[in-house]
Amino acid sequence: MHILEIPSFFPPYGGLFCLDQAKALVLQGHEVRILSNVQMGLTIGLKDYLSLPYKRFEHTIDDVTVIQSYQRGLPRVVRYNAERWVAIVRSMFREYVEKYGRPDILHAHCAKWAGYAAMLISDEYQIPYVITEHLSRMLLEEEFEKSPGHAWQVPLLKQAYEQSGRVIHVSEELANDTARYYGRDYNWQYLSNTIDTDFFHYQLRQPHEGRPFRFCCLANYSFLKGYDVLFDAYRKLQDEALGIQLLIAGQFTDSCQCRHEIERLQLKGVKTYGKVDKQMVRDILYQSDALVLASRSEVQPLVLLEAMSTGIPVISTEVVPRSQRIKGTTIVSVGDADALADAMREVIGHPLPDGKALSEAVRQMASPEVIGRELTSVFSEVTNTRSSSLY
Repeated sequence: MHILEIPSFFPPYGGLFCLDQAKALVLQGHEVRILSNVQMGLTIGLKDYLSLPYKRFEHTIDDVTVIQSYQRGLPRVVRYNAERWVAIVRSMFREYVEKYGRPDILHAHCAKWAGYAAMLISDEYQIPYVITEHLSRMLLEEEFEKSPGHAWQVPLLKQAYEQSGRVIHVSEELANDTARYYGRDYNWQYLSNTIDTDFFHYQLRQPHEGRPFRFCCLANYSFLKGYDVLFDAYRKLQDEALGIQLLIAGQFTDSCQCRHEIERLQLKGVKTYGKVDKQMVRDILYQSDALVLASRSEVQPLVLLEAMSTGIPVISTEVVPRSQRIKGTTIVSVGDADALADAMREVIGHPLPDGKALSEAVRQMASPEVIGRELTSVFSEVTNTRSSSLY
């Protein structure tokens, strides 16, 4: 099957879930490429805005061909930027067809705006499309506000949902969370994102007797990730002289603001890494005994699966999808530092779960082989249904 992936977001601004799924599909023997237009902003990446290529080009990431464009967004002109993004993607698709032929199916990541672009391309070329949705209600609310009736984007994205062959939500809860915007009159299912279970493989940890118990948190330093709650919980345990360390990594974890909070709370044994690559993520996990994530909003935090795949338990909040709450996961209320501290204390004081079993449970849920087969099944069903409807 010839599959074209169209992400709404791609490096340097996230979106690697698209690449991971593309690689999973390649393992199934499909012809897969990625068509990526990245809108860059002056305020979030001036260096990239000025230095990245101005012309479209092709490159390869992990043996997957990426047809690439970088769009210079205009500050505070949201509608114009979105319309221009969609127009560029449609233009890139016309060039793609001339070189590689028509794909059998389009796989868009997020309705905003890849799903909408895929709908327009589908109408023009009679090619079916599927949307995998990653954006949480909280992120949508930042742009659409809580009352969707006045947001010009909503009718367009709702139409993209309704005309798609399938909407794949990366958690079951996401369908309910976004119903206020998109309704329920569309065909959807749940399917996990994939993680590299071979890379994040199980590794036995050293006994923690005689050394500090190491927690880690791998998330960008932001309000949504709940670092304020985590730091309060950590301070409570520190005051009890339990012998702990905290390794934190992610964008802005090495910022002045983050370090100021660590100093203000007089936290000891906290090591900040800043933004790290995949190799360093694994290195930090292998140094750690448990991962803790105090998020206020999540769709599917893959770092929890990566941590459990390496064999350590995780502590997080009730925003974590039910599908990720496998044995080895402790869930507490959002914003409750006391409950978080209790959960962390419980992990320190009790034997850790069977790491091998934990790793295998993640493999059965989110490995490239499993997700590649599931996506293949969805795409085959959608293309067959589309073919039948044409006759």
